[in-house]
Amino acid sequence: MSNTPDPADELAGTEQPFVQHLMELRDRLLYCVYGLAVCMAILAVWPGPSGLIDLIAVPIKAHMPPDAKLIAVGVFSPFFVPIKVLGMAAVLMSLPWLMYQMWAFVAPGLYSHEKKFAMPLIVLGSLLAYIGIGFVQFFVLDKMFGFIQQFTPASVAATPDIASYVEAILSLYLAFGLAFQVPIVVMLLVRLNMVTIERLKAFRGYFIVLAFVIAAVVTPPDVISQLALAVPMCILYELGILGARWFAKSSAAPEATEAERTDPS
Repeated sequence: MSNTPDPADELAGTEQPFVQHLMELRDRLLYCVYGLAVCMAILAVWPGPSGLIDLIAVPIKAHMPPDAKLIAVGVFSPFFVPIKVLGMAAVLMSLPWLMYQMWAFVAPGLYSHEKKFAMPLIVLGSLLAYIGIGFVQFFVLDKMFGFIQQFTPASVAATPDIASYVEAILSLYLAFGLAFQVPIVVMLLVRLNMVTIERLKAFRGYFIVLAFVIAAVVTPPDVISQLALAVPMCILYELGILGARWFAKSSAAPEATEAERTDPS
């Protein structure tokens, strides 16, 4: 007698009416708002909006004169820019919680063997996003501003506006945070049978060109930041290919795994 679970039983009891789906979506959105509000309150107390501004300003201040400061050109910039930075930091802090709420909403529609690997993907995706943003903060910005400052004439005082500076680094945070999700995307594409590992390997050369095109579009027009985005994307693509085969087998349905054992060909 086989112990393999009946595939029909994996989703048993998970059917929900449309109204219940809407209620579940409402609850998950509220949980996201609550989590974001808690993170904003914590960050408002420590290190505070001013402390967050000082933190993200470290890379550019390292390449400015010792007594120079960022300026606020807009009338409301001294108020709105710190609030924007506080909100950005709260989103980053609550990212695992937000991704968990997304998973919790779609979980009833997943098979049991798929639910088992959802949480590791959430953790890995959050970790990769943090690595990408940290890579920007502690490496890319320093090298980028050092490169740009070399072209500043001696008669020009480089005192950037805080609002434009925050907009620039926010775009870089978003670009690198998304780009570092390449392994997750590759593994999911293979798992969903949308592409094979062999085709991913054949697409390698095209992906390298695509990575440099994306880097040229989403990063400032300097070689440092473009290389800093394109090269990690290519490396992460290779890591995604390596992990895709294991992930596809490990998250396969029980009946598919049993079929592979009985029919190795």
